[in-house]
Amino acid sequence: MGGNTSVADVAVIGAGVVGCAMARRFALEGARVAVIEAAPDILSGASKANSAILHTGFDAPPGSLELACMQEAYDEYMQIREAMNLPVLETGAMVAAWTEDEEARLPTLLAQAQENGVTDTAIIPREAVLAREPNLSDRVRAALLVPREHLIDPWSAPLAYATQAQMLGAEFHFNAALRAARHDGDTWHLDTAAGPVAARTVVNCAGLYGDRVEAMFTGEESFEIRPRKGQFVVFDKAASAFLKTILLPVPNDRTKGVVLTRTIYGNLLVGPTAEEQEARDRPDVTRPELEALIAKAVDLVPALEGMPVTAVYAGLRPASDRKEYRVHARAELGYYCAGGIRSTGLTGALGIARHVFRLWQQQNAASAVPVETPPQP
Repeated sequence: MGGNTSVADVAVIGAGVVGCAMARRFALEGARVAVIEAAPDILSGASKANSAILHTGFDAPPGSLELACMQEAYDEYMQIREAMNLPVLETGAMVAAWTEDEEARLPTLLAQAQENGVTDTAIIPREAVLAREPNLSDRVRAALLVPREHLIDPWSAPLAYATQAQMLGAEFHFNAALRAARHDGDTWHLDTAAGPVAARTVVNCAGLYGDRVEAMFTGEESFEIRPRKGQFVVFDKAASAFLKTILLPVPNDRTKGVVLTRTIYGNLLVGPTAEEQEARDRPDVTRPELEALIAKAVDLVPALEGMPVTAVYAGLRPASDRKEYRVHARAELGYYCAGGIRSTGLTGALGIARHVFRLWQQQNAASAVPVETPPQP
């Protein structure tokens, strides 16, 4: 890679977790990277609010890009965690069935997990569930045990990706909302609120604004972002004594549902909701939904009755008009897109970055400079 020092090899649009991972991957591979972020800091959009689960992909659509990216990312995260001082709270997870219908769906979920290569999963009966988690409501009927679903820090991981990218020469441009983009046949000339940036390739990691950014580069939107708000309640640290395992609901076609889990900081978290809305910049919290989350947590773990709430927050997920990741390329334009990355983005980011780099590499093989042993900060 390389070339004219005034022109970056790659401009990454957006400094959320996917953008930070993307900048790291291209920088590791030898590219001169510029990151363009409209906000004053990283993680200011969809990435700032999530449940911080490191997913195995057990319930992802078999054969999907989402599954491949999550599993590649999971492996990479576990490989780099010690060198990059990234915490992992090894909790495991249970998909708990609370009704006869949910219990009847567990074998299908187990078969899906096995097909996805998550072969250490197993259905355990009520007695085993309560032996593992004695504070659960005795209404629980059975659960799918997923031993390698864990918890990570949603802040330090992407910060480490950004830091490593910066150490390798990546330049981060903040308060740099993208205003216009022009392609001269070889180079993209980007007009940002922080000044001009030129790059031969652009990667759209703009999250909640991914469809609008795509229109600026290609003249059309191949997908539509439909923001989905998720609200969360954080209980006092004393609550973490009542649950050690990530408690997942039996998922449906629309959402993974409400999760009850510890956090890397020692609290207990319940959420998210799944609320469709038009606004892309208003993740406000609302009392009825927060009260419903608290009631849900108490229903599952009765000992949480009266437990103080430490914090509440909400985030917006960049859901799109289809459920799958919207990753594609217009190689003739030097345009690549990682759009529609919803609830699995924190886990999948490293894999998404590798996938997009491979797409780029297929078009630019002659100029690629792979790094066999990536340096660590």
